[in-house]
Amino acid sequence: MRLLVKAPAKINLSLDVLHKRSDGYHEVEMVMTTIDLADRIELTNLSDDTIKILSHNRFVPDDGRNLAYQAAHLLKEKLNIKKGVAISIDKVIPVAAGLAGGSSDAAATLKGLNRLWDLGLSMDELAELGAEIGSDVSFCVYGGTALASGRGEKIKHLPAPPNCWVILAKPTIGVSTADVYKNLDLKNIQHPDTSAMVSALEHGNYRDICSNLGNVLESVTLDMHPEVSQIKDQMERFGADAVLMSGSGPTVYGLVQYESRLHRIYNGLRGFCDQVFAVRMLGD
Repeated sequence: MRLLVKAPAKINLSLDVLHKRSDGYHEVEMVMTTIDLADRIELTNLSDDTIKILSHNRFVPDDGRNLAYQAAHLLKEKLNIKKGVAISIDKVIPVAAGLAGGSSDAAATLKGLNRLWDLGLSMDELAELGAEIGSDVSFCVYGGTALASGRGEKIKHLPAPPNCWVILAKPTIGVSTADVYKNLDLKNIQHPDTSAMVSALEHGNYRDICSNLGNVLESVTLDMHPEVSQIKDQMERFGADAVLMSGSGPTVYGLVQYESRLHRIYNGLRGFCDQVFAVRMLGD
């Protein structure tokens, strides 16, 4: 038996780091929403008790470093499951891009295996397991739009943003999240107004969403990788309503309400950036 599951990317509308915790993680507040850019995960039962990762993307590890592998292994370990699975990952979300591609693959694997193996776990139980794999996995289990706090595992669901286009551009570099956090100066950061973003979503106010985008990691990544700053400048120059880097980067996204402006921005970015996408919000 086989099962297909979609694993959508996320963008951060707001990302704040409050302090470093005693467990070594950072206390964060993040407003995230899913977008219509997705990997496809195919799960196939195996007769032997093994986990196999299959992917044509050379940047996707096929061993225990892969978060989808970790998701399957965690389920097998926690529930004492003696079954095998082949996890085929059709990668569409850019790797190491700040879009939670690996976390979404893990979440899709948890949800898919819950069905394939008839485990009967609730979404809350799957999200709790996801928190053991990575900070964004809990959010990716639920999808939609949410405020994530703690180290990312505490989820408060929010209304979807108003309909708009999202243009994403990723330069040909990968960014290490660990390096970005290492270079983050917690004493000298400008915190985004998370409560204003939550309020903008609750009122469905597109203009207020645009004016309250914020990411404390952005300035760190821009210092480390000037090409990210160039993409941001270009996107603003071409007329996006608001522009922000997602996660630890290097992907930059722009929000665009009117399709007439979409093509100009998309075509302008294609001129000097290989990976450019124009997608819709999923949001709920």
